[in-house]
Amino acid sequence: MWRALIVFGVIGGGLSMMVAAKRWQDGVRALMDMRPGSNLWYVLTPVVAFVVAALLISAVRVLRDLALLAGRRANRFLKIPLPAAKVLGFIWIALLLFLFVNDIGFRAFTAGANRVASATNDQELPEFPQPTAPQRSGSPGSAAAWSGLGNEGRKFVAGGLRAADLRRFTTRPVTEPVRVYVGLENADTPTERISLLHRELARTGALDRKHVVVIPTTGSGWVNPTAARAVELMYDGDVALVAMQYSYLPSWISFVTDGEASLESGKRLIDAVLTDVRARPAEHRPKLLVMGESLGTRAGEGAFAGLPDIREKVDGVVWLGPPRANPIHSAITDRRDLGTPEVLPTYTDGLIVRFTDGQRSLADSGGAEWLAPHIVYVQHPSDPVVWWSPELMLRQPDWLREPPGRDRSSAMAWYPFVTFWQVSADLANAAGVPDGHGHNYGTAVVDAFAAVLPPEGWTAADTERVRMAVMASAAIDGAEK
Repeated sequence: MWRALIVFGVIGGGLSMMVAAKRWQDGVRALMDMRPGSNLWYVLTPVVAFVVAALLISAVRVLRDLALLAGRRANRFLKIPLPAAKVLGFIWIALLLFLFVNDIGFRAFTAGANRVASATNDQELPEFPQPTAPQRSGSPGSAAAWSGLGNEGRKFVAGGLRAADLRRFTTRPVTEPVRVYVGLENADTPTERISLLHRELARTGALDRKHVVVIPTTGSGWVNPTAARAVELMYDGDVALVAMQYSYLPSWISFVTDGEASLESGKRLIDAVLTDVRARPAEHRPKLLVMGESLGTRAGEGAFAGLPDIREKVDGVVWLGPPRANPIHSAITDRRDLGTPEVLPTYTDGLIVRFTDGQRSLADSGGAEWLAPHIVYVQHPSDPVVWWSPELMLRQPDWLREPPGRDRSSAMAWYPFVTFWQVSADLANAAGVPDGHGHNYGTAVVDAFAAVLPPEGWTAADTERVRMAVMASAAIDGAEK
């Protein structure tokens, strides 16, 4: 009888949770101006749950049987008392499992991921033709060969706006933008790639532009095409965008397998450009800015020892969707002004660095004074990349104690382990939401750059003009094809 009650209880509880989950998800979708989701996925939930439960139960039973077998062998051959032998068997299996996952399994996963990612990296897509303009890496005569730029590098240099495109959106004088990129396969070692970068900066005339924007990439070498196009529009093409690939792997794998690689790569990239900029006479130096998104922000932070170092080296910073593990970002957040929320903190009354959720004006993100160079973090309350942390397993973060941000469900609460896996699952589709939510930062970069280092005479109307131009120019930019 009690078994039947358990079965019916589990079924009833499962159905009630499916109804609640549907209600919660539709609430989140409403916050993001999305239509309610399909019910079909909830019909499939019991099937997926059964398969996952069966796999987990089977795995645990196999490990239990192996541990008992090891215990019986220890009792028989080593003459260890059976109770102690069983305990020892469980310890042996647990140790072997840990060593396998942490060493052999980890290396096999990394090697397999690298093989798959490197195959993608070598793909050449016909919609991204080799550029012919000398202002682009990968063009004929470029020191960085087209074939070595990688999939994301080829998209970057093939995309963007040319001077003729820029004239469609402004009546001001325009200049041909520069895009410099060095891929993993352009040279064998980091030192050789940096040497190649120096040659490309000189060949393209990047430092003759009024602005140079260094863009530490995500794991696979990706550069946000919307953000890059926005910068070109804002500065009327008088800008050079500089990026360098450091991994084949997607950001989340790169972060897990070798998080330090992004920090080292960002430091090499920014230091190299800074060296070339400082080698020029002071009156002929371009303004040097840093822009990054997601793991690219971590790479960018790797070039600096802290906020004073940033202020000494560059003329402005825009960071979008920074992971919680970023050293500078996490230090600022933890030391935020008393009474300000973690989801949208204020640090030293906004004197040096300011935060926005993409809607709050940066002018309202601190006091009246904001010292140059300006540093901006853009982070959405609904972005799992920003809030994911192993600490979620055992500790409730401040952002879940606070009133929810503008697009986070008020129904979300913290539960040990459960919340960690919920946020982890959200990472898979973090960018699959409308502009201005999740990990989709869209045109927020326009407002950020307008606050960090606007062109002379810039107005709010100019910001809206560029925002509209960014969206209208998506079809022109090859990176959006």
